[in-house]
Amino acid sequence: MSTLTGATESAGEAVPLADDVLQPRPRRRRAGGEGAAGRRFMVGGLLLLVCWAMLSPVLWTAMVVTKPTSIAFINPPQFTYHPSLDAFVNLWQTTDFYSYLSNTVVVAVVSTLFALLLGVPAAYALSRFPSWISVVLLVAALVFRALPRFAVVLPMYDISRSLGIYDTKIAVVAALVAINQPFSIWLLRNFFAEIPQQLDEAAMLDGCSRVQVLWRVMVPLMGPGILTAGIFMFLFAFQEYLTALILTDVHSPTVPVFIATQLGQTLPLLQQAGAASMLLTLPVIAFAFIAQRYLVAGLSAGSVKG
Repeated sequence: MSTLTGATESAGEAVPLADDVLQPRPRRRRAGGEGAAGRRFMVGGLLLLVCWAMLSPVLWTAMVVTKPTSIAFINPPQFTYHPSLDAFVNLWQTTDFYSYLSNTVVVAVVSTLFALLLGVPAAYALSRFPSWISVVLLVAALVFRALPRFAVVLPMYDISRSLGIYDTKIAVVAALVAINQPFSIWLLRNFFAEIPQQLDEAAMLDGCSRVQVLWRVMVPLMGPGILTAGIFMFLFAFQEYLTALILTDVHSPTVPVFIATQLGQTLPLLQQAGAASMLLTLPVIAFAFIAQRYLVAGLSAGSVKG
């Protein structure tokens, strides 16, 4: 042992003892750890405030429509009460809310289907045949989408009157398809661009035409992307107000138009408008969660590994 110790000391090295090796070393604190925790706390608090600010109108409306009418709009507000669903019952019994809701659902579903039927081939063509014409079409679609809504809806009002389809669901569907089509084309084109063109070439070598490649190969791969675009199209159409207001009168108004007609009326009607807005908001919230889920799936669709 003395020889080993002397050898190591002569070599200028220190041999650690067994106790020193087995003893755990104290961990070093990361620099700025407390500062990072403070920043996370501040960011979390800010996000909570933003969420509260965004959800407060919905929570306030839910509280108003579940109060008795006598205390629903008093100032200062009363927070202790027995919840009641009388506003929803009166909405269904004393108004034609069922017809408004039916018009809204029909317009949203049909316009979404037509938007996808037109947008999928257009987006596929723009993603597979890049040229200056494709760039011009995409820019024109973006400009059309950015135009003020009145600049688009008022000519559609004249066209619908000339064609004799004013105050029909057909006019609203056609207008919504034209208005929302640029967004669907842009979104679907990005999804198609994620799919490598080698799949098109392989399918065409097997004897498929361009149309067969689109519907037999691309559409199955684009399932999450098409579903994501469809959800957004449905949400846009489901809560559209201005287009339905301009193109409908008596026979085909939607729920947003009905809510607007109830504003400024008596307190019971105003409370019914709140109940209608809640019935319109809840499906939108549900579809928003679905859209968030499938948007992530759609962004990763079409990727090639290896």
